[in-house]
Amino acid sequence: MAKFLQLSDFPYYLQDVLSLSVDGVEILDENALKETWIDELVWSAMFAEYDAVRDAARWIIWEAAAELGVYSSSIQQLYEARGRNEYKDFVVPAINLRAFTYDCARLIFQNLESINGGPVLFEIARSEIGYTRQRPAEYVAVILAAAIKEGWHKPVFVQGDHTQVVLKNYKKDPETELAVVKDLIREEIKGGFYNIDIDTSTLVDLDKETLDEQQKLNYSWCASLTELVRETQPKGVEISLGGEIGEVGKENSTPEEFEAFMDGYLRELKRSNPNFKGISKISIQTGTSHGGVVLPDGSVAEVAIDFNALKTIGELAREKYGLAGAVQHGASTLPNEAFHHFTETQTCEVHLATGFQNIMYDHLPEEVRHRIYAFLDRYHGNERKEGWTDDQFYYKTRKKGFGPFKLELWDLDEEYKAPMLESLSKTFLFLFNELGVNDSAPLLEKITPVKVPKKIPEMLKKIL
Repeated sequence: MAKFLQLSDFPYYLQDVLSLSVDGVEILDENALKETWIDELVWSAMFAEYDAVRDAARWIIWEAAAELGVYSSSIQQLYEARGRNEYKDFVVPAINLRAFTYDCARLIFQNLESINGGPVLFEIARSEIGYTRQRPAEYVAVILAAAIKEGWHKPVFVQGDHTQVVLKNYKKDPETELAVVKDLIREEIKGGFYNIDIDTSTLVDLDKETLDEQQKLNYSWCASLTELVRETQPKGVEISLGGEIGEVGKENSTPEEFEAFMDGYLRELKRSNPNFKGISKISIQTGTSHGGVVLPDGSVAEVAIDFNALKTIGELAREKYGLAGAVQHGASTLPNEAFHHFTETQTCEVHLATGFQNIMYDHLPEEVRHRIYAFLDRYHGNERKEGWTDDQFYYKTRKKGFGPFKLELWDLDEEYKAPMLESLSKTFLFLFNELGVNDSAPLLEKITPVKVPKKIPEMLKKIL
């Protein structure tokens, strides 16, 4: 199959499939697009040698998706409905795809169709964007391409997870670190992220005397970044925002901390612009850590989650502030029997990542895994902590092996990829069942999708 290696390839190869113009895309043959050419477009969006070719592929995918009714959307309206108690017993899965993103997104859409499922968030954090080498525009293009491939003609939700202020950078140079976060937010919105989790919880200082003082930097900067989002978001789109009060892996959150954060946040936001909408959910710490706590033999320690904190803070969030509720981070390495508690406690959103990564590594050819580990030894050996075994070091750092090997993983032989995808599909389906995703498709009716046109890349425009 031909690949789009230069700009002139697009109108040549797609002439019977898509009509390209400076105003957008007209679909001439949806079946040919789904069966053949979307695979080539997404490859070019990820791997093409030239920026102009990658940009063109991403623009074509965005416009073609819109023609099929597949809009990158905000989940804001659904979360506002949850804040009004218009639905319950449904938890939105927020899934971080660090590798095999196109394949995994396809599996998710397939499973949603099979169970009449509705909203799922596809997300990627600031740190993951770096080490997986998936910038926002690429990530959105891959998710939309997967939706096209699977015939998903419904809204798609993409989220910037942990759009985070890094504490060590902030202490060294606050202005520069905040400028980096602001630039990332602008890039995420431009790329089509219409759901963003603002994470300034790293600035919480538990050594301060009062709860307000402890949360002040957190709520002040969260309000400031909220203002940036509201001023930047596309016309007609109300981006769904999340805040965070307890950095994952630190002290468990309390209702009193949440109230101190929210009251300060709302004061700051009102002072900025009383017409701006605030956050729609709150992430809290309940005892988990990202990736879990790895033991010397490479296994993950059992974690006791404070489900009462999720329930209590979630109820408070809805009743006092009209939010959708509390969000659980770092959940994918929990035992299977824990997941039903999230619907019981009316958790509004659960973040899942490392468990999928573990399945991927378990199915990689031994030779590929060894080469990734050799890469980690060479380029990330300084992250090995004193006393760590090899199993602990590789488990904690192997997420950073995905980016450098992204193309090789795309080309992985079906002998290895097929059983991996089968295992991932079963895991997605299990989680969807536990989180109440079955028959949740009617919830999508609460969302009003907005078509956001993107300006055609200049280099593509010149050849049309």
